[in-house]
Amino acid sequence: MADTRLGCHTIGSHGIKVAKFHLYDWMILIFLAVVYGLFNIIEPFHRFVGSDMLTDLRYPLKGNTVPFWAVPLIAIVLPWAIFGGIYFKKKNVYDLHHGILGILYSVLITAVITDAIKNGVGRPRPDFFWRCFPDGKPNFNNVTGDVICHGERSVIKEGYKSFPSGHSSGAFAGLGFLAWYLAGKLKAFNREGHIAKLCLVFLPLLVASLVAVSRVDDYWHHWQDVFAGGIIGLTVASFCYLQFFPYPFDADAIWPHAHFQQLAESRSNGNENSHNMGWTETDAFHEGTGAVALRDTSLVLDSMESGRRF
Repeated sequence: MADTRLGCHTIGSHGIKVAKFHLYDWMILIFLAVVYGLFNIIEPFHRFVGSDMLTDLRYPLKGNTVPFWAVPLIAIVLPWAIFGGIYFKKKNVYDLHHGILGILYSVLITAVITDAIKNGVGRPRPDFFWRCFPDGKPNFNNVTGDVICHGERSVIKEGYKSFPSGHSSGAFAGLGFLAWYLAGKLKAFNREGHIAKLCLVFLPLLVASLVAVSRVDDYWHHWQDVFAGGIIGLTVASFCYLQFFPYPFDADAIWPHAHFQQLAESRSNGNENSHNMGWTETDAFHEGTGAVALRDTSLVLDSMESGRRF
C-alpha cells in the first residue's frame, strides 16, 4: 500500500522536516549521553567483602573476548548499516530516521539504567581478588574485616561494577531492537508460516546471547549479571521500537507510524485541493460569459448522465 508513495519521502524532500520535528528528541539523547558519561566517572558503592567471601571471587583476571569498543559496533553500527541498506532501496527517510533514533535511545537508556544500578549495587566481580590484591597477598581491616585493596585504583573501581552486565544489556538493547525491526520488515508474523523469517529475526538475539555468555567465560560477570542485563536491554529495546513502529504482526508493520501519518496528511491535502478545484469550476460557470468553464456544463449532458429522458 505504501510503496507507491515512497519516492516522496527521501532525505532531500523530507529530511529537514523530520529532523526539526524530532529536535527535542535529539537534544534529550545528548543529555542521556552526558548522564552516562557522568555515571562512568563517579565511584561505585564499595560493598563489604570479607575473607570468607573471597572464595567465590578468586577467578583469574582475564582480558575481554568482546572488547568494550566492539559493543557499539555490534549493537549500533551494524543495525545502522541494515537501516541504510533498506533506505537506499526503498527511499523512506522516516524509516531511516526512526530506526537510527530508536536504536540510539534503546542503547543509551539501557546504558544509563545499567550504570545507575552498577554504581548503586557495587557487586564485586568474579575476579575481584586479583583486582584487589594483584600480588596475591590479601589484607583486611582489623575492625570491620573488610578488604583493604592495594591494586590499581581504576582496576579496583571496575571490580565493584559486576551487576548488571553492561555488555549484555547493551548488546540486547541494540540487537533486540534490530530483531523487532527485522520482524516488521520481513512480515514474520503474517500467518504464512515461513519459519525462515523467524530464523533471521532470532539471529541478532543469538549474537547478543553470545556476547553475554562471553562475559561469564571471561570471569568478568556472574551469570545473574548477564541474565539481568539481557532482560533490561531487551525490555528497553521493545519499548523504544514500539514508540516508533507498529507491532510486527500489524498489517502496517513494515514502516514506522510517521510514514503512514505523512501519507494520511498527503491524501487529506489532495482531497482538499480537489474539493477547492471543484468549487472554483462551479463558481466560474456562474460568473457569466467572461469565465472559462473547465468542464462541460450542458444541461442535456447532465440529464443524460443522471439517466433522465426528455
